[in-house]
Amino acid sequence: MRTLDLDLLRTLVAIVEHDSFSAAADNLHKTQSAITQQMQRLEQLIELPLFEKRGRHKRLSAHGEKLVIYARHMLALNDEALRALQDSLLEGALRLGSPHDVADSILPSLLTHVARTFPRVKLEIRVDRSPNLMTALRHGELDLTVSTRFDPALEGVVLRTSPTVWLCSADYVHDHHAPVPLVLADEPSIFRRLALNALEQSQVRWQTNYVAPNLVGIKAALRAGLGVTARSVELLGPDMRVLGEKEGLPPLPDVNYFLWIRRDLINPLTRHVYDMLKTQLRLSAEETTD
Repeated sequence: MRTLDLDLLRTLVAIVEHDSFSAAADNLHKTQSAITQQMQRLEQLIELPLFEKRGRHKRLSAHGEKLVIYARHMLALNDEALRALQDSLLEGALRLGSPHDVADSILPSLLTHVARTFPRVKLEIRVDRSPNLMTALRHGELDLTVSTRFDPALEGVVLRTSPTVWLCSADYVHDHHAPVPLVLADEPSIFRRLALNALEQSQVRWQTNYVAPNLVGIKAALRAGLGVTARSVELLGPDMRVLGEKEGLPPLPDVNYFLWIRRDLINPLTRHVYDMLKTQLRLSAEETTD
């Protein structure tokens, strides 16, 4: 049985990610001729062509596209195995932030991955509103945070894209003829903005019935039947239901939940954790699309 060479596979993936042999050569600190020779060796090993000419450029063949998927998995497993041996010895504290509405959905899986990979790391969790978490991250009060906010000055990856829906209590009775009674977070709030923009653009009448400084207050107002709110579907529980177009409410855009770190961080533990979670996300996405 032939064995695939991980160095050759790493070069193949670099060519795909950098979109050319020359760019891959620069990234791997090799000459372009060395990159070409490695791909020739890999083609000889599998006895199939990995590239084909399309105009003046080389592009992956069907065999190459299939091998790249396996190559990424094999390289990720190799890197994960090496990290696991090294990371299990890492010690220290990691300060992680999360918004309230995903503290019961996204956060547990993140904590599980971190605890298994870094058993000696002490986790400090802060659950707060996204704007507060982003400020804490910029000021160095957090090492990583989940947030709906986008900031190009930070380094981040999308953890999940969730539908935004109109939520109310399970026994709430909607009056089509009255202004929509809104339960809103105070400013700044992405969900407040999404709700008001959607209603204004659709020319739907509304009124503010209740304003809360946090998700606890919003949930209490919803359960009391005080109105309707726009929130990610992550918040939907057995005591709530979703309203939609048949109730005269406009559709809402999806919202992204990001995992953010600072670009200037010097803590190697934070970088290790972030890279591990980023790899896990990519592998999960590839398995979903396979």
